[in-house]
Amino acid sequence: MFVRRDRAGIGLWQEERWAAWDVLHAFSDRYGGVSPAPFSSLNVGLHVGDDAAAVRENRRRLCRALGVAPEALVAGEQVHGTRVAVVGAEDRGRGAFELRDAVPGADALVTDTPGVILFALFADCVPVYLYDPKRRAVGLAHAGWKGTAGGIARRTAEKMSEAFGSRPEDLHAAIGPSIGPCCYEVGEEVARALAGAGPGIVVEDAQRLRADLWAANAAQLAEAGVPRDNIAVAGLCTRCLRDTFFSHRGHGGRTGRMAAAIGL
Repeated sequence: MFVRRDRAGIGLWQEERWAAWDVLHAFSDRYGGVSPAPFSSLNVGLHVGDDAAAVRENRRRLCRALGVAPEALVAGEQVHGTRVAVVGAEDRGRGAFELRDAVPGADALVTDTPGVILFALFADCVPVYLYDPKRRAVGLAHAGWKGTAGGIARRTAEKMSEAFGSRPEDLHAAIGPSIGPCCYEVGEEVARALAGAGPGIVVEDAQRLRADLWAANAAQLAEAGVPRDNIAVAGLCTRCLRDTFFSHRGHGGRTGRMAAAIGL
């Protein structure tokens, strides 16, 4: 279960079971920043039409709340793909304040380097956090429907095994706030793409198709060998809770972005 903690005027949502562990992780909400409407107020997305100076100030405020330097952040380009990139100390600062130097083509990042903070942006897509307490490594995936259909959660777990020797049975995963099956209506193209994700991922209700990206990503992680008891799902729908979170669908496509962050 994700719970909200106030740090330096910023709301940080964290998986309660992970709170005592030696891993920094959080998901921001929309409060505590300087951006004007419709990005009010803690928008951390540089690509949505908000003033860049305001976004950078919001990122600095978020980093103060996290207790990290902005230069520690590493962000991927986020192209709704399935590329998983291994990053280290030499990548610190990539995507922290500029779009152009983000890790190209990456929608998921993994690291075993302390002080490297993986950073990604969300406004309905699914944040998937991974932590290996044995091998001391972390991962973060941005899973929209395309990434989910392409198996990005599973690929991220597999990359941690390949790069760091992580055993799937040692991994812990958390699926953060994102659009829920209550609100995620999809068309036939998306339904077909997600059909292979497992039974019950797409359901028809009153002539509507709805998809459960939470269940789809949890199923991928279980398929990769992560124990079901180690997979936590926040169960917080960003569209339902659009007064708390930015929601691309809930706000008509013009809105800010929250951040997911994880690091050793």
